[in-house]
Amino acid sequence: MKSISIIIALLFGYICTAQNEISGTLTDFKGEPIIGANVYLEGTYDGATTDEQGAFSFITEETGTHILVLSFLSYETKRITTDVTKMKNLQIKLREDVNTLETVVLSAGTFEANDNSKVSVLKPLDVVTTASALGDFVGALQTLPGTTTVAEDGRLFVRGGSADETQIFIDGIRVFTPYPPTTNNIPTRGRYSPFLFDGITFSTGGYSAEYGQALSSVLLLNTINEPDQEKTDIGLMTVGASLG
Repeated sequence: MKSISIIIALLFGYICTAQNEISGTLTDFKGEPIIGANVYLEGTYDGATTDEQGAFSFITEETGTHILVLSFLSYETKRITTDVTKMKNLQIKLREDVNTLETVVLSAGTFEANDNSKVSVLKPLDVVTTASALGDFVGALQTLPGTTTVAEDGRLFVRGGSADETQIFIDGIRVFTPYPPTTNNIPTRGRYSPFLFDGITFSTGGYSAEYGQALSSVLLLNTINEPDQEKTDIGLMTVGASLG
């Protein structure tokens, strides 16, 4: 019976000596206690949090040299490397973590809306090779997305707007009567031959304020530098013919 008691006493003494208490107080550099900070041995599950006085205490079975980690939000994390038996009644201070922001450069964004954005460009050959256009640049433009053909009108309509909302400019000059007169139920045609122009630019949005009169679209016609004066144009319609 005595031998059993001796064995139990020895085991109890071994267990007591194997457990080490880690304790201390955590404050900032002003002496104020840091409440709720994490204190633990790195690589183990042994640790605790500081109380209202900034004090912490926990038991560990680890021995030898370990790293004690103390961390709290907005403070620099501190690591103390020493023997576990020396981690008692520690007085530790944490420094506030000052984040240095890099230089912030603000630049104003730009949005470019000019006459060359969101446009369709047609060459004279494109007009005459469009079957439904019958050699008329207005008829060729009516095949583009966003345009509509209204009954037997023949003029250019965009997105359900009226024909007057589409403005036509020749070399930057607004054309007030781009269509010739016609009788009822006969679709009108463009007044000008597509071969008079170097390019036909059609824009349904994004054009500059220079063309503010145009609510639906802008049709820009740029003439060629030296038109061929010896060329003859012949046009045939159901109500007559033209020669020029």
